[in-house]
Amino acid sequence: MSGLKRRSLLAAAGGTATTAGLLGAGAIPARGLPRTAGSTDGAGVPGRPPGPYDGTVRALLARMTLEEKLGQLQQLPWEYNTGPGGPGTKEVEQAARQGRLGSVLNIFGARASNALQKIAVEESRLGIPLLFGLDVIHGFWTTFPIPLAQAASFDPQVAVRDAEVSAKEARSHGVHWTFAPMMDVTHEPRWGRIAEGNGEDPYLTAAFAAAKVRGYQGSGLSATDRIAACAKHFVAYGGAEGGRDYNTVDVSEARLRNLYLPPFKAALDAGVATVMASFNTVGGVPAHANTHTLTDILKREWSFDGMVVSDWNGVEELIPHGVAEDGAQAARRALHAGVDMEMTSTTMVTYGKRLVREGKISEQRVDDAVSRILRLKFALGLFAHPYVDEGGEIGAPTPDARAAARTAAARSMVLLKNDKGVLPVGRSVGSIAVVGPFGDSGDLLGTWVMPPAAQKFPAVTVLDAVRKAVPGGAVRYERGVAAQGDDTGGIPAAVAAARSAEVTFVVVGEPAALSGEAAARSDIGLPGAQEKLIEAIARTGKPFAVVLVNGRPLTIGGWLGSAPAVLEAWHPGIEAGNAIADVLFGRVDPGGKLPVSFPRTAGQIPIHYNHENTGRPYDPDDKFTSKYLDLPDGPQFPFGHGLSYTTFHMGAPSLSTDRIAVSALREGDTVEVSVTVVNTGSRQGDEVVQLYVHDRAAAIAQPVRRLRGFRRVTLAPGSSRTVRFRLGAEDLGFWTHAPQGEFLLEPGAIDLYVGNNSATEGTCTLSLT
Repeated sequence: MSGLKRRSLLAAAGGTATTAGLLGAGAIPARGLPRTAGSTDGAGVPGRPPGPYDGTVRALLARMTLEEKLGQLQQLPWEYNTGPGGPGTKEVEQAARQGRLGSVLNIFGARASNALQKIAVEESRLGIPLLFGLDVIHGFWTTFPIPLAQAASFDPQVAVRDAEVSAKEARSHGVHWTFAPMMDVTHEPRWGRIAEGNGEDPYLTAAFAAAKVRGYQGSGLSATDRIAACAKHFVAYGGAEGGRDYNTVDVSEARLRNLYLPPFKAALDAGVATVMASFNTVGGVPAHANTHTLTDILKREWSFDGMVVSDWNGVEELIPHGVAEDGAQAARRALHAGVDMEMTSTTMVTYGKRLVREGKISEQRVDDAVSRILRLKFALGLFAHPYVDEGGEIGAPTPDARAAARTAAARSMVLLKNDKGVLPVGRSVGSIAVVGPFGDSGDLLGTWVMPPAAQKFPAVTVLDAVRKAVPGGAVRYERGVAAQGDDTGGIPAAVAAARSAEVTFVVVGEPAALSGEAAARSDIGLPGAQEKLIEAIARTGKPFAVVLVNGRPLTIGGWLGSAPAVLEAWHPGIEAGNAIADVLFGRVDPGGKLPVSFPRTAGQIPIHYNHENTGRPYDPDDKFTSKYLDLPDGPQFPFGHGLSYTTFHMGAPSLSTDRIAVSALREGDTVEVSVTVVNTGSRQGDEVVQLYVHDRAAAIAQPVRRLRGFRRVTLAPGSSRTVRFRLGAEDLGFWTHAPQGEFLLEPGAIDLYVGNNSATEGTCTLSLT
């Protein structure tokens, strides 16, 4: 966003004697931004340079009454299916007419948005335009794969393209702002919202968060094909206990800064316009009342001068959280902490005037919040061009948009298993059976799809795509079992279809409704009788491949051994069937990798690659080490796993230097890591080269591995490429438990691992001196 001042995480070396004693001789702490003394009510951005709209905003603020200022802090919902003047919209229209409304969510359509905007601009006293927001998560009309699937591509350009298409379609309907991307790192596959994020790793999530921001916002928010992005949920929402939505998170400062905060910093560095507070507590303090996260870190340490919006009803929910007695106290705590706009609940506009009069909130803090909102409206060009061109409204996915969604979906699929080369299937195959509840289902769009999009533009089915891919072949479909429920009466017909076919595709998974918000599952196996269908097909002895369509990692150990091939397709979006067929028939080589570990059972959760070691790490021969008595060590499939239809060889990694001074890194020096990858197979394919680091001995226990680089490459048979990575201070240091967090670089040995998954053994060592 224009005018944002970005600062490095690293500043000048130094520290107190106490810090040096704790960290050991030779340690050089690289401090975060210095804390700035001043108001504790969230007002202002220390050191913020002048912005292009500051003078205009100050002049407008001077003309506003306190009631009008408080009105800018209010966002109200619009009824999807109700036009202007209808039930559920009169309150919104009246608030807009009175100049006591800043934003509306869930409104779209050029005609409807223009009608409401006209009330605000032409009937209110000051004519301040409204800001229209909508959950455009992975598509507007053109539904792309769910974000978790996009992360599996290990190609951030997939996220950029989704955001570009989505922004263009949404802006043509009068939408200015999306509540995306979600960048909640999580180790909880039971949590339904894992589908909306990018998995378990902060580095991968940061790359996709920044890419999505760039795609939505482009080079300027005023462009007619761009929208403002929102980094959510701030912060640590992915750590919800038990994977239950809205639940408690208790997290140390080090874990907060090493795991949960990096994607948000990356989004800010990419210029994200807004940030959304999360539903959870952080160390006992709800995020909507958390001054440490919203003001100390976000607004002061990171100099964020954009706008912070609450989540749905999040301010009022401070009351059931138990940190506010009533609406007035909830408003005071949220404003004090740094929330600038209140979504759906109305405590700020209801109690704000009284709170200012009683001195419980300063008018300076109100002005700061209003200024952030007004700057965004100016940046979007709403004062100059408040209306959208009704003749330019995009009414359907274009061929180019569909092609982009198809490419993204195929690029996001992960080949988990492929014994005896069952896949790809040749297009000359004479007979194919498609079985399973999702073989002829359009429920492949995933969570967070607008109802009108799902109704107007359903997903291409796998059955239709397979028939189109083999026009000369016989394709038979039998459902076998339902997506949920215990009825197995259809399995004999599915078995008969498999027996009569040369190959069978078993398409199973989760309905979209079982993932997303408020969709936690305690058992993350295949629902209903779907596993029984797979087992029955396996008993035929005929070749078959399982296609998984799901919004989270699943426990698949019970049937995995009997399935010769398994393709993880996720919820692939509007072009689902075509993209799945592209991979099954080899038009596209699967090159995706898992952005999250697949557990063996739910009892293993949390299971993730970037865990910290214990004093008694796993040893199969020693009972008194960290393990389960009834499970093998590790996940079913590790983070970064994914096969190809060809084979690759990676050479040993090499370093530009095997020794570098901590002081040099602090000054900006880097170390180059290089590795050569060769396609040793007979067909073109994609490989993802992955770089992990491990600090052998540190002030606090470190993850056994941390992803710090990845590159997806396409290689023809016999060809090779040398992939190079640069490691700097941020890659080799870590945050400690100091009361406000402290970034540290230490002398010592760093093990580097380069390969094609998080369990790779290709290693070399870098010494920090």
